[in-house]
Amino acid sequence: MELKKQINDKFLSFFGKTGAVYASSGRINLIGEHTDYNGGFVFPGAIDKVIMAEILPNGTDQVNVFSIDINEEAHFGLNEDDAPSQSWACYIFGVCREILKRGGIVKGFDAVFAGNVPLGAGLSSSAALESCFAFAMNDLFNDNGIDKFELARIGQSTEHNYCGVNCGIMDQFASVMGQKGKLMRLDCRSMEFEYFPFESEDYELVLVDSRVKHELADSPYNKRRQSCERVAKRLGLETLRDATLEMLGNILPDITAEDYFRAKFVIEEKERVLAVCEALNAGDFETVGRKMYETHEGLSKDYAVSCEELDFLNDIAKECGVTGSRIMGGGFGGCTINLVRKELTDAFVQTAKDRFNEKYGHEPKEYPVVISDGARKLE
Repeated sequence: MELKKQINDKFLSFFGKTGAVYASSGRINLIGEHTDYNGGFVFPGAIDKVIMAEILPNGTDQVNVFSIDINEEAHFGLNEDDAPSQSWACYIFGVCREILKRGGIVKGFDAVFAGNVPLGAGLSSSAALESCFAFAMNDLFNDNGIDKFELARIGQSTEHNYCGVNCGIMDQFASVMGQKGKLMRLDCRSMEFEYFPFESEDYELVLVDSRVKHELADSPYNKRRQSCERVAKRLGLETLRDATLEMLGNILPDITAEDYFRAKFVIEEKERVLAVCEALNAGDFETVGRKMYETHEGLSKDYAVSCEELDFLNDIAKECGVTGSRIMGGGFGGCTINLVRKELTDAFVQTAKDRFNEKYGHEPKEYPVVISDGARKLE
């Protein structure tokens, strides 16, 4: 593996020894968007794009780490006031601190890391970095005594407390818990999860990255969350998880049209996730694809988080006979995720690149992804 050799060579040149190698994956979310903060379901999977690190305890209370991708080193202690100045190193420092705060053990170590998770494409490279180091610290210093779900929470708390991002649990959960050939339905209310098969000789997943991110004057995520909370409150519910379209219709005179459509999307999306679970168990990829298109339509029209470029890519997917396509992530730019019959992939990708370039003046990027294992130690 080219990435592993690059890390091995750099570690040996820096530290004159060899350590253990760990990896953790980026993630996709097949369906279940803007459902996490509404107490609903998400449906992520780990992918074959990783953050990889070679790590060796050094017998001190100091951490020495080098990022190959940024070409920069950081050095820090393990006390709360030892935080490094580099933002990328704060992810690693935060993981160490969160383990220590939970009563776990972390001692000084040397590390070199690199990754092939595309940056800015919504594949959660930061969660992969946190999960890689959390898994490694558990293996090296805690005899694997911290359970995997707690490792995901450690990554989430790192984002909250050391990186200033108030994220949900999905990204770290997928990065730690992923299994090859399986997607996971995570209940964002109970935190229960279940694996579902996602392997096919006929279909593959392809991300098409618009390389567009629209900057918005308002705070669109907060506004949509507030809409959902207003409707839930009017229904006497904690979240929209237990709402139905019939219940929503009954309060139509009491809410704004905007709040109605935001809630409508969330209620329908909950049902789509459950329908996709049934379809995957039956090997019915056509239904999976149909639900993906329905999600895109809802995100574009009812939740209003799409943009012209993403709608254009979705239209091209339909024209090319792609089985399913939708926005992946928060919206207003980024990727579409596409479920494609393998014999159509090359023609679809080329058409998308040509047509998008003709209209917007640059080609989108294409990332084929395979559902893979999450955090792990490499032999």
